[in-house]
Formats: sequence, C-alpha cells, structure tokens
Amino acid sequence: MASERAASSRTTDEAIGQALLRYRVMATVVGVLLIALIFVAVPLNHLADIPEPSTVLGTAHGWLYGLFFLSAVDLALRARWTLKGFLLTVIAGTVPVLSFFAERRATAKTRAGQRV
Repeated sequence: MASERAASSRTTDEAIGQALLRYRVMATVVGVLLIALIFVAVPLNHLADIPEPSTVLGTAHGWLYGLFFLSAVDLALRARWTLKGFLLTVIAGTVPVLSFFAERRATAKTRAGQRV
C-alpha cells in the first residue's frame, strides 16, 4: 500500500511539472554556459592566451552538466520517457545551441502527455 502511494506520488502531474521545471532551468543554464565556453572562453584561451575563462567556465559547465543529467533522469523516470528519447535529449545537451531545441521538444512533448 505504501509503495503504491509512493509510486503514484512520483508520477502525478504536479510532480512531473516540478521535475520539468528543474530540467528546464538546468538545460538553460548548461546551454548558456556551453555557448559561453565554446564561443568566448575557448577562443580567448587559444587566440589571446588567456586560459582563466576556459578553466572557470569549463569546470562550472562540467559540474552543472552533472546536475542537468540528474534532473533529466528524474524527469525521464517520472514522465516515463523512452530510453532513446532520454539519450538523445541528454546527448543534445553537449552540443551548443542544439540543447535549446532539445529542451523545447522535451518540454512540449511532456506537457502534451507524450513520451519523449
């Protein structure tokens, strides 16, 4: 009985909505950091020999990608995503700009009650 309650509370619309919000925030933060890293920090490192931005943004992106991954796992389990949809969404988070398209697609499908 208690396990049924716990399972149903994890998949309620409210729980899925909260997981979706966490996922969207992390996807946006990681996407912005990745763009800053690739298009600002790395050129500064290689063209102007200023390595500090790459170090700081690279470390921040790495740690925050871990949190993004965990938020995607949480949402995928709650919304019952397919393994393929989950993997494509997480991999898209490693490609600058593509992460924003993947987030919009995942959000739209999740809100519509469809499996990603």
